[in-house]
Amino acid sequence: LERWLKAYEGILLVVSHDRDFLDQVCTRVAHIENEAITLFTGNYSQFEALRAEQLAQQQAMYARQQKEIKHIQSYVDRFRYKASKARQAQSRLKMLERMEKIAPAHVDSPFRFHFFEPEKQPQHLLGLIDAAVGYGDEVILDDIDLNLSAGDRVGLLGVNGAGKSTLVKGLSTGSTLLKGERLLSKDTKIGYFAQHQLELLRPEHSPIDHLRDYAPGDREQDHRNYLGRFGFSGDRIFEPVAPFSGGEKARLVLALMIRQGPNLLLLDEPTNHLDLEMRQALSVALIEYTGALVVISHDRHLLRSVCDELLIVHDGKVDRFNRSLDEYPAWLREQEEQAEQATAKWQDSPAKSVNKKQQRQEQAQRRQRLKPLQDKVRDVDKNLAAERARLADLDTLLADESLYTDPDRKDEVAQFVREQGVARAAIEALEWEWLEASEKLEQAD
Repeated sequence: LERWLKAYEGILLVVSHDRDFLDQVCTRVAHIENEAITLFTGNYSQFEALRAEQLAQQQAMYARQQKEIKHIQSYVDRFRYKASKARQAQSRLKMLERMEKIAPAHVDSPFRFHFFEPEKQPQHLLGLIDAAVGYGDEVILDDIDLNLSAGDRVGLLGVNGAGKSTLVKGLSTGSTLLKGERLLSKDTKIGYFAQHQLELLRPEHSPIDHLRDYAPGDREQDHRNYLGRFGFSGDRIFEPVAPFSGGEKARLVLALMIRQGPNLLLLDEPTNHLDLEMRQALSVALIEYTGALVVISHDRHLLRSVCDELLIVHDGKVDRFNRSLDEYPAWLREQEEQAEQATAKWQDSPAKSVNKKQQRQEQAQRRQRLKPLQDKVRDVDKNLAAERARLADLDTLLADESLYTDPDRKDEVAQFVREQGVARAAIEALEWEWLEASEKLEQAD
């Protein structure tokens, strides 16, 4: 998409939270703030620099930024020559220059939080030995040998459907492990974030209700202060989460995960619903985080900021990616070209030269073989569309604030919430069914 848009000769208006994408395709930025729009010439990074200059004139804000930089620099100075902390110190050192350049553009952000210091930091955290992961009888990734140790900061690369999430689920709970060993230290405390966890929030409960479950010993003021760092304040912390946006739910799930004080983070697309301000706050928090982490993300800025090592999930294997993140698009193009060359070579092979009658017979056999599989994919797709439409209607009903203020409609709320849960479960089951049916069709083809 990025390559296509760069070559596009028309006018483009784009809304995106991907800063690298904005840098590549945009030549002007419309900044919306305080009910006004200000136009800046240049890409997003240039906008940030100009915005930083404006904000830096406000001394109090600038001083706040300097304090944050000094905090990170003190960590580097303290631990850069200590073996057990050297990698983390090096990671912070690597990001310091970039932070100095961009942080002023975000000093007015409502989000400012830090990860709790883990109680224990074992050297060995988690490992998979001679492992395979997948679902049922279907192996997605095989021959996996992966060891996560204190201080590791790993980014997972790979196209959609390659098996990145399947691998992280195997690391998190072992639920997708089909063979091999999963070795977990007794002191390892995992913080796992994935998009499906947004659905585990109880719709009728408020943010403070959820937090009380995780930290029952904290005072209410502590809860208020903590939630405030994630943008929840005032009456909002007492409202049911059912009508919350995807970004608000993602922030709450992150807040609950962080409150547990994990020493190993497994993050599957943590920025999907987050805006640029929250992404920046999360990046800073992860830079300062002292535990180990594994991240799946299409946000190149986040990966570049927080990861020291990259692994590539490709063709059913997990390997070290020995190039830089900026070289990943070129690597993808190479894979595409190799696949195209292999296809062309196969098509040009003399062994495939057949007469027209034989070709027609083969095409008829192929259509006959694929038809039931194609019908299956279409049927599942149709059912999936119906369930998604049903869920959208329920979300609209639950977003109606009058539903929660009218005491006579309490039973109606409960019914809608139950139906919402059923619809989401049906969608998840149908998505897996669609994926399996599509893969069978692709293999048969």
